Order: sequence, then structure tokens, then C-alpha cells
Amino acid sequence: MSSLTGFPIQNLLAVAASTSIKRLSVSPPRLKYLFVNRSTSAGRKSFALRVSGSYSSVASPSTNMGDAAADSGMDAVQRRLMFEDECILVDENDNVVGHDTKYNCHLMEKIESENLLHRAFSVFLFNTKYELLLQQRSATKVTFPLVWTNTCCSHPLYRESELIPENALGVRNAAQRKLLDELGIPAEDVPVDQFTPLGRILYKAPSDGKWGEHELDYLLFIVRDVNVNPNPDEVADIKYVNKEELKELLRKADAGEGGIKLSPWFRLVVDNFLFKWWDHVEKGTLSEAADMKTIHKLT
Repeated sequence: MSSLTGFPIQNLLAVAASTSIKRLSVSPPRLKYLFVNRSTSAGRKSFALRVSGSYSSVASPSTNMGDAAADSGMDAVQRRLMFEDECILVDENDNVVGHDTKYNCHLMEKIESENLLHRAFSVFLFNTKYELLLQQRSATKVTFPLVWTNTCCSHPLYRESELIPENALGVRNAAQRKLLDELGIPAEDVPVDQFTPLGRILYKAPSDGKWGEHELDYLLFIVRDVNVNPNPDEVADIKYVNKEELKELLRKADAGEGGIKLSPWFRLVVDNFLFKWWDHVEKGTLSEAADMKTIHKLT
């Protein structure tokens, strides 16, 4: 069990859950903790944790265990990631305002009631024949299982290396990490300095009655020939497509042929940006297309 300067974490949680406002007199260098007791609609105790000026909603241990039990049918790997991964909460101007679990960030109830918005990224990887690598999300994904989408879609986590704002370095670090996790692409095959951030979109999309997305999504393009070894917990299938093949996939999805579905964020990028950016990929002029000042609010 972790401890904070010798003080067991379980005791720390107990103190926080029973105290209206308590500032710890002992803390690690550069970190200050402030616990504020809050009541919930279910009568359970919860508290907010301030770390270096940002807030995270932290439920009591019994709350998380209850959530896990309620989702016992969820794939074990996906359930673990839902509670271990801490997404970066942002406002609509992409300012960091805190962090919360992947679980909470994808509950439509919380998205609607608390307007939770988290930072995300979407990678578009092209080979040197200028074909785009697509993936079909695995059947065990909590949101949008078995839909076709761009190369890799995930979240930077609330950790120092993935919070670096300069030239979207934190997001690029996260993209490199997830290309390995999902597609088995080694870091040396996708150097972070080879990603071109082209833009940002803000969108909301329900997946089913319980889960959904509300993301401020960084769009990252990269041209590299890579070896792909998909992780079956994350990816059901992959394929490279040229422009005409993608247009045919779009036609089939629109017609409902073969049960083909596309992720909502991928479709938004396709409909608004992809083909004109693809022209820049082929011409080697991606940097001319970049606009990281604008946040496009798409529906």
C-alpha cells in the first residue's frame, strides 16, 4: 500500500472522508493536497483532491468497488483501464481543469450532468504509398465496439510526460505510447518529432444508453512505414486504404452494408478535413495545413 511521507494512504482516505476541510501539514515537495468533503445523491461520502492547483473528483473506495461490481460483465482488461487511467479534464478552450477516471469521463450521465470534457487524440498514420491505416475496434471496447476508425484513438493521461503543452508534446508522447499498446508499433518507428498536429475538434457522441464520448481531440498525422502487430484486446482488424477505397467504405457504412460502422469522431474528420489534408500528405506540405489555434466545435 502506498504511503505519503510515512502516512498510510488508507488512513489518509479515512481522514479525508470524515473531515469537512483539512490541509495536510506534511506533503511531498511541490505538491499540496486539500480535501473537501462533499455529499452525493446516494448519501455516500466523496471528496475533491486538489493537486498543484487542479481538481479531481475522487469517490470513496466503496463507490469504485460498487461501480466495478455493477459492470462485472465488462471485459477484465477494459475494466482495469477504466479505473486505472486518469484522463485530463479541460474546458472548451483546452485549459486543464483537473482529472478523472476513464470510467467517469465516459459515463453519459456525468458527461451531461457535470459537462465532463476530456482531452483526446486521433492518429492518422500513412505509409509511403500514402495509404491510411485504419483499425476496427475490438468487440470488448466499452465505447463503440467493432466500429472502423482511424489508426489510433485514445487519451493522454494525467502524468507529467503527457501534460507538456509546448507543440502538443504531451499529446504526441501519448500517441507514441498508444501506438505500441494497440498496434504493437515500436516507439522508434514513430518518433514523436514526426507527428504533425494539424488541428483540434470538440465533439460529443453517445455510444449507447450508458457510455459515450465528450472530447477535445487533437488530430495528429504521421507518414511512416511500420510493422503492425495488433493487440486483440484493443483491435479486431486493420487495413490500409487509399482515397477511393475509403470512399467505398463510407458508401457501405452509409448504406448499412455488411454491418459496417464508423466511429463518430472519424466521420467528423472525414467530412470536414481528411481529403484536403490527404492532398497535403501526398505533396509533403502537411505543415501548411496545420491550424492549432482554432478549436472546431463539430456536431
